[in-house]
Amino acid sequence: MARIAVIGAGMGAMAAAARLAVAGHRVTVYERSGTYGGSVRRYSRDGFTFDTGPSLLHLPAVYRDLFVKTGREPLEQCVTMTQVDPASRHLFADGTAVSLPNASRAGVVAALDRALGAGAGGSWGEFLDRARDAWDRSRRPLLEEPLRADWQVLGRDPYPALRQRRLLRAARQAGTVAEVGAWELADPRLAALLDGYALSYGLDPLRAPASAALLPYMEETFGSWYAAGGMRALAQAVYERCLARRVEFEFGAEVARIVEKDGRAAGLELAAGTVAEADHVVLGAWPHPGLVPGQELWRDGEVTAQPRPGGGAPVPGRFQVLLSLRGARPADTVHRTVVHGADGAAEREAVFGGRLAERPTVTVIRPDDPSTRPDDGHEAVTVTATVAPHTTVDWTDAALRERYAGTVIEAAGAAVPGIRERLLHAEVRTPAETAADTGADGGSVPAPALAGAAGAYLHPGNRTRLPGLYLAGGWSHPGGGLAHAGMSGALVAGLIVEGDGFRGSQ
Repeated sequence: MARIAVIGAGMGAMAAAARLAVAGHRVTVYERSGTYGGSVRRYSRDGFTFDTGPSLLHLPAVYRDLFVKTGREPLEQCVTMTQVDPASRHLFADGTAVSLPNASRAGVVAALDRALGAGAGGSWGEFLDRARDAWDRSRRPLLEEPLRADWQVLGRDPYPALRQRRLLRAARQAGTVAEVGAWELADPRLAALLDGYALSYGLDPLRAPASAALLPYMEETFGSWYAAGGMRALAQAVYERCLARRVEFEFGAEVARIVEKDGRAAGLELAAGTVAEADHVVLGAWPHPGLVPGQELWRDGEVTAQPRPGGGAPVPGRFQVLLSLRGARPADTVHRTVVHGADGAAEREAVFGGRLAERPTVTVIRPDDPSTRPDDGHEAVTVTATVAPHTTVDWTDAALRERYAGTVIEAAGAAVPGIRERLLHAEVRTPAETAADTGADGGSVPAPALAGAAGAYLHPGNRTRLPGLYLAGGWSHPGGGLAHAGMSGALVAGLIVEGDGFRGSQ
């Protein structure tokens, strides 16, 4: 039985902790804040309850596998998971609206044809066929295996872009999300739909590789799932599974540095000065400088980019307004509505240029969940926009926060008629709050790893240069998002239990 110290109580860290405890190890989790879940948190006021992190789960199989491998009770016995249908509603700048059914390829094609005109659905369907090819080519090395020593093979984009011949000019193939939208989808609303997927993950469509087609493919193939009580209920279920497997938690325990002895990780030192010895250390939090004095965390030959995928540009964060509304939630309300901005180019330039978008794309979440509201005469609504991080925008500026909250609420009005008249209270959360909660630099939110772009969108591998130290969570392979974080926990547990010969799930 080995002693294992886990830094951080985020979803990837807890996923690793539960699996390692089942394997017979003594696991202690050290969390700087007072609670578990990382960015999967909850805000409550006057009977209203809101998720302040992810609002939906894609690829639920990741957590089903975690619960199968760590106990008798399956995931669905511990938390009620339901598919939201339709999966999303999209409002475009020209007034067009379309609702996309959940996990129904034929339904999505038909819905797009009805809303955007004949041929739109077919164009999107053919795009998803190519996205499926990219998924088949990259799924194992990108998501299910530790990052390979020859990770450079993932530098090649697996998306089979169409080769387009042009009169008197060289043929061209799309290499970025924006080029796929412009050259393969043609309809500007379909392009906006694809751009919106990228932007929601904090990816710049002008720079993100075409392989980002995996993101809509995963959502539309495996569905969008909601946990009764909010996604915080999923974090609670994972935490309780850890406790059931006798994982110990120390909250309010900030780690100052990882202790090195005889050339390997040997424990950690807390900010209070206490030293906890360990045979292995799992870093499941933002890898801030100074954790390993004189060491960079990645191995020679593995990804050497800082955890800022995409050429070093600051990684965006999330701006949220949590709205307590009077009045019942209408029966035909859609769980998730995306209100696309009128000028995608200007929005991209602002978000990835460290400024505020004047007319942002917003995602409006309106769960049909009685636990989120005091009674059926009220409604809890969350509005989210992707924004520049706290490193480039001062999100502690009260006037700026209030002004931008007004901008976001105005955009959300397209999805929630009479939103201003119904408003009882608005709680604002910005990258400044995310930074305080998670420790992430600037309150940035990590994007999923992507193949292509010469490896610029990969994350540091789960193994590190320092023997005995492993990386889990969104800032490591295979990147951010609930499902990806859970995958990272499985990979780390496999590497510790089976050693460097571990090659992932079969």
